[in-house]
Amino acid sequence: MSHYLKYLLVTGALSSLMEYSSALAVDPNENKFEVDKNLFPYQSQYLILDNGARVHYVDEGKGPVLLLLHGNPTWSFLYRHIIAELKNEFRVVAPDYPGFGLSSAPQGYRFTAAEQAASMVEFVEKLDLWGLTLMVQDWGGPIGFFIAEKHPDRVKGFVIGNSWAWPLERNGQKIFSSLMGGWPGQFMAWCCNGVVRFFMSKGLERDLSDAEMAMYLAPFSERNARRQTHVFPAQLRDAAPFLQEVYSGLSGLSDRPALIIWGVEDFAFQEPERTRFEKIFSNHQTVLLEDAAHFIQEDAPSEITEAIRHWYPK
Repeated sequence: MSHYLKYLLVTGALSSLMEYSSALAVDPNENKFEVDKNLFPYQSQYLILDNGARVHYVDEGKGPVLLLLHGNPTWSFLYRHIIAELKNEFRVVAPDYPGFGLSSAPQGYRFTAAEQAASMVEFVEKLDLWGLTLMVQDWGGPIGFFIAEKHPDRVKGFVIGNSWAWPLERNGQKIFSSLMGGWPGQFMAWCCNGVVRFFMSKGLERDLSDAEMAMYLAPFSERNARRQTHVFPAQLRDAAPFLQEVYSGLSGLSDRPALIIWGVEDFAFQEPERTRFEKIFSNHQTVLLEDAAHFIQEDAPSEITEAIRHWYPK
């Protein structure tokens, strides 16, 4: 038995951790936390899915639809600067996946990649979104491409940030998945919201303000609302069949224009992922963000919006 597990047993934390791991989702009608309107001054919209999930989203502006999809452990707050800069030129729609941000998940929701992708397909259908340009980053990649494969007639093009859309191949990524999605990640989440703290420090080149960090921590302030933060890292490996399905369908989307915007300093998705996207989407433009890491929306929002304006397929 590892020293880590012995410690848990001695302190009694293991039983609490097991209780946390099996906890049901929070009340879907409950207001999860108070939003700092100085940082996120957008009107909250809500949509109820057939499974009972209450999906929060921002819907700002008029014009061609730009659907902004986040990853783990973020929410639509990640896109606040991009929303502000593009809402006068686009209809900008930014949802939170069930269990993330201000969205709530129904009881029994497991927060798998396949479930989240299916929820976002239904979200697009219920809002009846057409002529979509999808901006994807982190888990937004597989989820966004799944949407496009289910509804290719609704999708016009892609803005691809640091992401991927196939089963993991590199050993470093597999080790990360085993650690952050296993007992170490579960304990980090349970004890101190540690998965969020790790990603929002390791994944940025700049330092977040205390107020910004508070907004990333807020959705997971309660221990029974943190499971999803370590499920997604585990899904890097556990969702291999889903990821293979997504990858197999990418050829059917390869004719769509793509703007590939890549943070050079990312610890997670690097040149191998970027060059694969470049090979898949022959009609692409690439913008390298030299001073950006994983969360390019935080590190380089102005560079992103400028690139979108110049590239957007009119």
